[in-house]
Amino acid sequence: MWCSALGGIVALLLNLLAMPLTATAQQPAPLPRIGYLSATPPAANAGRLEAFRQGLRALKYVEGHNIVIESRYAEGQLERLPELAAELVRLQVALIVSGGPAATRAAQTATATLPIVMAFDTDPVGNGFVASLARPGGNITGLSALSPEISSKQLELLHELVPQLSRVAIFGNSTEPDNATLVREIERAAGALGVQLQYCDILAIKDIATAFRAAIEGRADAVLVLSNPMTNFQRKQMAALAIESRLPAIYWATEFVEVGGLMSYGVSFLDLYRRTATYVDKVLKGTKPADLPVEQPIKFELAINVQAANQIGLTISPTLLFQADKVIK
Repeated sequence: MWCSALGGIVALLLNLLAMPLTATAQQPAPLPRIGYLSATPPAANAGRLEAFRQGLRALKYVEGHNIVIESRYAEGQLERLPELAAELVRLQVALIVSGGPAATRAAQTATATLPIVMAFDTDPVGNGFVASLARPGGNITGLSALSPEISSKQLELLHELVPQLSRVAIFGNSTEPDNATLVREIERAAGALGVQLQYCDILAIKDIATAFRAAIEGRADAVLVLSNPMTNFQRKQMAALAIESRLPAIYWATEFVEVGGLMSYGVSFLDLYRRTATYVDKVLKGTKPADLPVEQPIKFELAINVQAANQIGLTISPTLLFQADKVIK
């Protein structure tokens, strides 16, 4: 009987020892977390973020179910990007998705090892983010927006819109990694078209109104707005000031035209953000960014707002309207 009782005690102790191991084994694995870093507030790019989530859902990733997104927004305060990028690194996310060159630069400074996926970048090679499009060579990959090439096309479209075009004000942001490259490309196109340029730097919201006043005082015939987080989430103000100044303006994203801007030409950002999900999927499955070529845009959009043209007394040629992918009347 003593042996039987001892055997029962030993069995009980073994069961008790096994219980924590079983409980640990039954705990679900933590969900993979990805970081999203943006210079602009979420409301400014709601459509793009939804396109990104649609891309994830198409690949069977559902936020809160089998993936977690840690989002950080600088709300237009570009100086906050480095601390937000460092915060995502401390959270040990699996990768960081960057929403534009300024965010990519901050993420690049924060980590040399954590994968970074560019939702878009205006000039990944020129900005020093990748060695080449085919062979990124580091911890950064993603999608290119081909902005240098597009900016010259924007000037050509302005020339077609305003046949007597002789002077154009460029609204840029000298702190953006690609700003100098874009300006050089426009200068080359301007030389071929015989157009003079006036550069206006927009580093803060207050600079937007100042830039329009400078354009008027400089007798600009039109305005070309470069990619800039500062102007992106102030789209309505930009469009309203252009109308008030009676200046034809071309922008880099369709969203400007949707809130009253005259014309835009550029890549489809909804398409780029949707395709960003495929990079996230590949990185989560173990592919290194260095082995993922940077993809170029495959969809471009010309948008025209006829109502805005009427407000400044501008007649848009039927030829130009025919080229448009989106016309707002």
